[in-house]
Amino acid sequence: MEWILASASPRRKELLGQLVEKFDIIPSCAEEVVEGNPDPETLVKMLAKQKAAEVATREIAKGKIVLGSDTVVALDGKVLGKPKDEAEAFLMLSALSNRTHEVFTGVCFSYPCKDGGREEYVDVACTKVVFERLTKEQIEEYIATGSPMDKAGAYGIQDGGLVKSIEGSFSNVVGLPIELCADMMKKIEQRTK
Repeated sequence: MEWILASASPRRKELLGQLVEKFDIIPSCAEEVVEGNPDPETLVKMLAKQKAAEVATREIAKGKIVLGSDTVVALDGKVLGKPKDEAEAFLMLSALSNRTHEVFTGVCFSYPCKDGGREEYVDVACTKVVFERLTKEQIEEYIATGSPMDKAGAYGIQDGGLVKSIEGSFSNVVGLPIELCADMMKKIEQRTK
């Protein structure tokens, strides 16, 4: 079976590479339409599904399995996306300091069926993350690296020095829960035999 990753994220590419030897990268152009005010778990499932579905409609995806995913950080049930600017990154990191939050990643595999149509298999992973107590100076130094600007919740766990402990999948916090993906892939293989 041939695979497509519907994401331009270098972190997701690296993580999927631990499960699949060869795959194409075709970033999704999905608009990410969200109606109402869904909880974080529902939100990431919806967005992962939209990303996978958009790429799956393309001619290049015919006969291939498309993986779409979306990750958000949630503090007290409120979603923290990617910061718009350094000021917003500062507010997010200050709010996360010395607190526990959750990271949700929705995963959607869109795969071809025997009848020529497509099926979708969607699931979600959640990891609890406990942050260190960060000083104003530590936050400013971290923001100065530029790293927070393209990450949900304004941080990357792989950057070090921010996280005290986690409960759940580490790779989920990086951007793709490989344990969940491996399990889903096995089930897809059984379904498509």
